[in-house]
Amino acid sequence: QVQLKESGGGSVQAGGSLRLSCVVSGYTDRMAWFRQAPGKGREGVARIYTSSLQTLIHRSVQGRFAISLDNAKTTLYLQMNSLKPEDTGVYYCAATTQSDTKPSFEEATYNYWGQGTQVIVSS
Repeated sequence: QVQLKESGGGSVQAGGSLRLSCVVSGYTDRMAWFRQAPGKGREGVARIYTSSLQTLIHRSVQGRFAISLDNAKTTLYLQMNSLKPEDTGVYYCAATTQSDTKPSFEEATYNYWGQGTQVIVSS
C-alpha cells in the first residue's frame, strides 16, 4: 500500500517561488504532480519515473517547474519558480505501482493520491 502526503503549499506573490514536498511510503513506478484550479478539472504538470529519474514537464509550466526525487526515494518535490496567478490551485501528488505505457498526465494512470496542498498566487 502506497501512502502520499503533500506539504509546502501557501500564498505567494506573482514571480515568487514555492517548493512542494510529498512524502512517499511504499514502492512506486511512476509519480506525478497534478493541480486543480478553482472550477476546473485536474491537470498533470510534471512526472518522474522512480527508477530512471526520467522527468517530463507539461509545456504549460516548462522552464518554471521542476520535479525531483530525493536519493532515498521517499520524498517527491515540485520546485515552482516565476509563479503566476494562473498557477493557483490545489496541488496533488500521485503515484502508480504499475509499469505500463499509460499517459503520464492522465488521472486514470495513477492509483494513489495525496490529499492535496493549496497554492495561491496573487498578482
